[in-house]
Amino acid sequence: MENSIKNVDTFGEKANQKAKLKLTIERVLVYTFMIFLTIMCLFFFYLLFVNATRSHKELQAGFSIVPSTHFFENLSSLWKKTSLANVPRGMLNSFIIASLSAIVTTYFSALCAYGIYAYNFKLKKAAETFILAIMMIPSQVASVGFVSMCDQMGWRNQYWILIIPGIAAPATFFYMIQHLRATLPLELVEASRMDGSNEFMTFNRIVLPIMKPALAVQLIFSFVASWNNLYIPTLLIDDTNKKTLPTMLSLLRSADFARMDNGMLYAAIFISVFPVMIVYFILSKSIIKGVTSGSVKG
Repeated sequence: MENSIKNVDTFGEKANQKAKLKLTIERVLVYTFMIFLTIMCLFFFYLLFVNATRSHKELQAGFSIVPSTHFFENLSSLWKKTSLANVPRGMLNSFIIASLSAIVTTYFSALCAYGIYAYNFKLKKAAETFILAIMMIPSQVASVGFVSMCDQMGWRNQYWILIIPGIAAPATFFYMIQHLRATLPLELVEASRMDGSNEFMTFNRIVLPIMKPALAVQLIFSFVASWNNLYIPTLLIDDTNKKTLPTMLSLLRSADFARMDNGMLYAAIFISVFPVMIVYFILSKSIIKGVTSGSVKG
């Protein structure tokens, strides 16, 4: 009897040891894979920095992972390069447009999502389906009529023409309404109405604070999308002083070979990434909360 009990205990210990060993191996594999992905992601940023520190001749000589000493020289050349592009002005233009566009897109998408979520009216489902169906239309197709209308109305070379269209953002609307369904009880809205709060006060003072994580996620996504936007600004902005940074970078890349300076171009690309990285660092905690908060309905 004692032997059988000892055998059972021994078998249980071995099973526990195997389970712990299996769990340890799984953790090691997972962390190894995550570290590998992190290194791969950071490697391309590092390679961009290395190329930004090299001269045009060094870049033509071939690949290198060792930084050079020409970064400030490239940056100085970039800052003085006014014949093709005024990069400091382009960064300011892009920041103004991207910031305002992100705010407009996020706020009005949240407002639209709140209206459809919190109100019951005829064609409610049809309205939501219609908004989501717009996501199936390629932006290039819609831009043809938009650019034609801007030409007819004389709306070229205006900042607001790159900002106001952000009100219509079906993908942002879809994210917002999903977040509202997961986090906002309608009883809270009803209680606010019973206390005499009007709809905009309810939305601005009660709903928006609840949506902060989702707002942070969409703010950064909208900012990055507007910051990297090249297609529409190229079609609608002709004034050199109003061009965005991606448009100016495209001008630098399209220069003839005699005027091409790859070191300066890599320096321009490197500094163009900084505003996006800063926004990511500022909103990183809210981004994680926003991604996870709507995944499970409370």
